[in-house]
Amino acid sequence: MRFPKLKLLAALTFGAFVQTSVAADYPNKPVTMVIPYGSGGATDISARTLSDPLGKLVNQPLLMVNRTGAGGATGSVSVKNAKADGYTLLFARVGSHSVNPAMKATLPYTLDDFEFIGVYEINPVACAVKADSDINSMDDLIAKVKANPGQVSYSSSGVGSLLHLAGAYVLSEFGVANPTKDVVHIPLKGGGAAATAVLGGTATFICTNSSALASFIKNKQLKPLMVTTAEPVAGFDAPTSVDLGKPNLQKLVGWTGLAGPKGMPKEVGDTWRGILQKATDDSGFRSKMEARGSVIEMMDPDTAKAFINDQYSTFRALVDELGMRIEG
Repeated sequence: MRFPKLKLLAALTFGAFVQTSVAADYPNKPVTMVIPYGSGGATDISARTLSDPLGKLVNQPLLMVNRTGAGGATGSVSVKNAKADGYTLLFARVGSHSVNPAMKATLPYTLDDFEFIGVYEINPVACAVKADSDINSMDDLIAKVKANPGQVSYSSSGVGSLLHLAGAYVLSEFGVANPTKDVVHIPLKGGGAAATAVLGGTATFICTNSSALASFIKNKQLKPLMVTTAEPVAGFDAPTSVDLGKPNLQKLVGWTGLAGPKGMPKEVGDTWRGILQKATDDSGFRSKMEARGSVIEMMDPDTAKAFINDQYSTFRALVDELGMRIEG
């Protein structure tokens, strides 16, 4: 009667030995790092800027792969379904893990399908127009929307993206009763394309991560109207949400984190957490990202999940209020 217990003990001991051995030998082959959005957007900028210090810390090639589609869902699902051995990781993003769950009635994954290594970057959201626009403030923008319903437009990186939600959220906070009807939403493929649409005059304005707008602002191609943080953002000569009396918009921020599939060995997660901490402490990485308005701050898995869930709850309530649920 004791044999089953002995077998179970042996199995558990062997399993622990295998995990420890795997962690000690990890990584021993290239690691695929999935970016679930297109080139030029905030996620791509963050991931590829981070790849330089990461590459110096990991003794195997890091394969940075853009797997786009469905507002970040396509790339996220590919990681969810990957073998949970630490050789396929995801640059999780506000769109894929806060906005998608809030906006989409059905989604082929949940937050619990991933082992979070940590959130390492917070992006303020900024609203901007073309530099030569006659819109010089949020008051000007809202006045134009109310005077010309259906004629003002904003661009986004796709239906169900942070940018899609951000435009409607900002308009709602500033008193536009029906932002989904009074303003035209122009979905495009990626944040870079969305910013270019405003630059080219296809869209009136954009609300997106400061990191995606920083170069356009610096080159005086786009003009910032507001940042969503309580504190000013370097390089953005614009009032904050608190300055404008809209403190609720402080929750409208982007973020980037690193995650693997559920079941990824704890030792592998711990290894990556150490690597990520060192990479984000790199002075070159920090200076480049902070110049784009990003705040570099490591959150451990528990803190990250609490932060993401709080943001999700806020977004979900807004989606319900504005009737923005995406079916199918």
